[in-house]
Amino acid sequence: MRKSLSTPGHRFIPHFSDEEIVRIQTEGLRKTIGQALKSRQYSQKLKNFGIATNDVVNLDDLHHLPLVDADDLREGYPLPLLCVPEKDIVRIHASSGTTGKRKILAYTQNDIDTFCLQMARCYEMAGLTTEDRMQIAVGYGLWTAGAGFQLGSELFGMMTIPVGPGNLEMHLQLLCDLGATCFGATASMALLLAEEVERGRLKDKLKLRKMICGAETRSEKMRLAIEEKLGLEGSYDIAGMTEMYGPGTAIDCDWHNGLHYWADLFIIEILDPITLQPVEPGEVGEMVVTSLRKEATPLLRYRTHDLTRMIPGKCGCGLNMPRHDRILGRSDDMFVFRGVNIYPGQIMEVIGKFAELGGEYQAELSRDEKSLDHLKLKVERNQKVAGDNDANLGAMLEKSLHKSILARIDVEIVDYGTLPRTFGKSKRVIDLR
Repeated sequence: MRKSLSTPGHRFIPHFSDEEIVRIQTEGLRKTIGQALKSRQYSQKLKNFGIATNDVVNLDDLHHLPLVDADDLREGYPLPLLCVPEKDIVRIHASSGTTGKRKILAYTQNDIDTFCLQMARCYEMAGLTTEDRMQIAVGYGLWTAGAGFQLGSELFGMMTIPVGPGNLEMHLQLLCDLGATCFGATASMALLLAEEVERGRLKDKLKLRKMICGAETRSEKMRLAIEEKLGLEGSYDIAGMTEMYGPGTAIDCDWHNGLHYWADLFIIEILDPITLQPVEPGEVGEMVVTSLRKEATPLLRYRTHDLTRMIPGKCGCGLNMPRHDRILGRSDDMFVFRGVNIYPGQIMEVIGKFAELGGEYQAELSRDEKSLDHLKLKVERNQKVAGDNDANLGAMLEKSLHKSILARIDVEIVDYGTLPRTFGKSKRVIDLR
C-alpha cells in the first residue's frame, strides 16, 4: 500500500499551501536578486535589463530577468558569480565537466546547512527513519554527491557508512556485516550490485530495504529489476547538480509519478531550449532554475540544459510540492542522425514499452565510405525471456522506433548482461563518425 505524506509530524519536509509557496518564492526571489546585485557579473547583467534594486520584483517578473549559463561560470573562474566576501566561503565543490576548466561553486555555512537539509528531506520522503543505516556508494572529493549523501544522512540521524563508488567486494562485505538498510548509488552501480547479489545468492544475508539512485537517468524497468533482485521495499530517483547545492533538489515518492522538488528552495521554469520561451504545461523543455536561499553563488534563471517536463495536478501522496518528470536527457546530448534530432530519452521511452526487453541499451553511430550515417541499437532482452523470438522482437522495435522518432534504426537484441556495466554513469551513445 502506498504511503501518504499528508499527515503531520515530519521533521524535515514542510507542508505549505499554494499561497504560502507563492509568498516564500516571492520573498526568496527578491532576496536572490538582492544577493546577485553584490556580484560584479550578476550586477552588470541585471543593470543591462534595467534592474538596480530588488524591492519591486514579483514572480510575474521572472521571465523578464536575464538568463545565466555555464559560460558565466567559466568566465568568472575560479570563483564565478560570487556574491559574498571570500572570507565567508567555508567550502567549494566542482562539477566534473567534459571540456575546459571545472565549474567551481562556493558555499557559505548557510549554504551547507541548506544542502544538508534538502538531502535530509529526501531521506524522509523515501520513508527512512533514524533506525536505518545508510551506505554510500557515490563519489567523494570535489564532487557534491558523497558530501551531500553523508552530511544529509548524519543530519537525519542515521548511522552512515561512507564507502564511495567501486570496490563491490567491500560494499557487499559491509552490507552483510553492518546491515545497511539503504544504499545510495548511481543507477548503473545499483544494477551492478543487484546482479552480483543475485549471482552470489546473497539477498537473504542483507537487510537492504531501500535504494536511492542519482546522477543518471534510470528507466522504470531498471528500477523494478533492482527492486526485485535485492528484495527492496522501494527505490527512488534523486535529482540535483553542483550548481543547485548538489544532490537532493528533488526525489520521487512511493507513487513514482514525477519527482517532488523543494519549491521553497527553488523556482523551476521549463523553457524551449531554442526560443527560450516557456513551453505549454506538461510539455518537454529545458529546466531553468532560480535559487531562493543560496548566498555564495545564487542561481538566477540558470540554464541546466536538462530536459524534463512539469507534472500537472496533485500527487496521491498528499505532499503539496510540485513535481517534474525524470531527466529525459540534456539539450546538448542531442545527436543528429540523417537529419533527425534524437535524444537518448526518446529511445529509452520506446524500449520501455516492450515487456520482452530489459532496461539496458547502447546506441552506436558510424559513417561508411559513402559518407552515409548508420545507427545500430543493441538492447538487452529481459532476463526471464528466451531468445528464440529475437528477430521478430527486433523488427517490432525497429518499427516502433521509426514511428516514434522518424528514423530508421538497426536493432540487435542481445542476451541479458551482455552490455557493459559500470560503477559510474553508463555511456549509452557512442558516436564513431
